[in-house]
Amino acid sequence: MRPAMVNGVEHVKQPRLGEFDIIARYFAPLATTSASLGLRDDAAILPVPAGEELVATCDTIVEGVHFLSDDPPASIGHKVLAVNLSDLAAKGAAPHAYLLSLSLREAAPDWLEGFALGLGTLQASSGIALIGGDTTATPGPVTIGITALGLVPKGKAVLRSGAKPGDRLYVSCTIGDAHLGLRLRQDPRLAEVWELTPQEAALLIERYQQPEPRSRIALLLRQWAHAAIDVSDGLVGDIEKLCMASCAGAIIDADRVPLASAARKALARDKRLFEALITGGDDYEIVAAIPEGSAATFEAGALERQVSVTAIGKIVAGDPQVTVLDREGRALKLAHKGFAHFEDSA
Repeated sequence: MRPAMVNGVEHVKQPRLGEFDIIARYFAPLATTSASLGLRDDAAILPVPAGEELVATCDTIVEGVHFLSDDPPASIGHKVLAVNLSDLAAKGAAPHAYLLSLSLREAAPDWLEGFALGLGTLQASSGIALIGGDTTATPGPVTIGITALGLVPKGKAVLRSGAKPGDRLYVSCTIGDAHLGLRLRQDPRLAEVWELTPQEAALLIERYQQPEPRSRIALLLRQWAHAAIDVSDGLVGDIEKLCMASCAGAIIDADRVPLASAARKALARDKRLFEALITGGDDYEIVAAIPEGSAATFEAGALERQVSVTAIGKIVAGDPQVTVLDREGRALKLAHKGFAHFEDSA
């Protein structure tokens, strides 16, 4: 193949990739179980072990909404799988298999290679495998959907609807990092405004681009939680969803919401950020309603699995609403409670 000249530089034109080339080159290596049939058929054949149930979840991420067009493709692959693994973890389910739907403007080999690497790395560490999906061309933004399947013993899935008055509300790790990471991606000058070191800014951006699903505490949730939900649309808004399903209310102590040191530095420079930290979304942490008598055991189990958990409030009887109290016990007035598609949540 004769190199083409572009601006005086020789470039070898890459052969065009078709749909089946993409599947064979980038995704068939991720189909590591016999259920996938090598991605050579129209469907997967998936047995379910005796005494288990399938937990199914589906999440879609869209360019310009959930990730930026210049985000590293490996981080995009990681994120789309991570947000689904987070849903499985909140149900107390063990990751089992997933299907991928990918709509691209162009079949760019470098992008596809990075994307598949991000998927594959997280897949390998989580024990899940690709079993099928679909690849299409689109004139619109890149759109990626995953349907993830998990396994849980029959009748043991953790739902949103079981929280009871008196339960402690726990959240894993820290809240608000991803919101700040997105803000920094949109305006890097904020790192100087918030007096962040380059390492602190990079950590916040990583939390936005590559959330870590809390799969390590899935078994603990199954054992001890009355209810659980993952925090995708904002801490307050997602706790309210849990409350609505459980027909109960919640009280949150603002001072107990766990924040990373970088987030605390940003908050010290701009107190107005607090509302955004607890409503901004993209955290993919787990909120769990744990009965008082099991709280110490739950905390010890999370510590053993190296996942920090913090009691931030409690479930109360009453209307399904969330009240966030400041250190004087006054209810904070929030302009909104979380992100919602088709609504202006700004």
